[in-house]
Amino acid sequence: MSMKTVIAAAAIGTASIASSAYAAGAPSVVLVHGAWANGSSWAQVVPLLQAKGINVVAVHNPLSSFEADVAATRRVIVDQPGDVILVGHSYGGAVITEAGNSDKVRALVYVAAFAPSKGQSINAIVRQAPEPPAWQKEIHADATGVLTWSAEGMARYFAPDISPAAAALLAATQAPLSAAAFDGKVTSAAFTQKPSWFVISDNDQIIPAGLQQAFAQTMKATTVHVASSHVPMLSQPQTVADAIVAAVEGSR
Repeated sequence: MSMKTVIAAAAIGTASIASSAYAAGAPSVVLVHGAWANGSSWAQVVPLLQAKGINVVAVHNPLSSFEADVAATRRVIVDQPGDVILVGHSYGGAVITEAGNSDKVRALVYVAAFAPSKGQSINAIVRQAPEPPAWQKEIHADATGVLTWSAEGMARYFAPDISPAAAALLAATQAPLSAAAFDGKVTSAAFTQKPSWFVISDNDQIIPAGLQQAFAQTMKATTVHVASSHVPMLSQPQTVADAIVAAVEGSR
């Protein structure tokens, strides 16, 4: 065996040991998707975390009500073998703000997310805007109050920095949202008790960067800025993964 082969084998072995050791001492990461999505929205972030030896689980919330989504997230938290870093995108930020009160949750990571305070709903926050957001006209409500995006609106406002094909796929596979979900009120904001990180999307047309910054300041979060639309986990997955890893390391 050549010296080069021996060195390469040793490097691989050392990396494997480090990965296993990191996994043994680290909490699990639980990823909570936003509205009009499911757990697959984290598909580009998950492998980056797994490569670090981190146990990762993506929640699939029903989007039938805020309460149902919090309950589904809590079930996943409870099912993990140890403590949890809880991550939420968009509407998922409201979900983790409530579900994150679990004693198993060490820290919270918000990704281009809403972060309502106690007694607030997302609709209450949105209604404070001086005028309705331009993207609202792109959302269709059916006869039962279930909401979906137009493909054109999703490509223009929701995810303009991913490929047209990827945006079309996002629209075609979107998970319908009950309109009532945005009326769900947070009863206790976990970020008042838990360390928090916030990935702020500077080019976000859904949740303005200034509003995200205000949320981050309220919770005294460690902030990371990314030049991204509303879906940084799709357009800038490495930045999102790095923020989650920082939360894992910062909570140890």
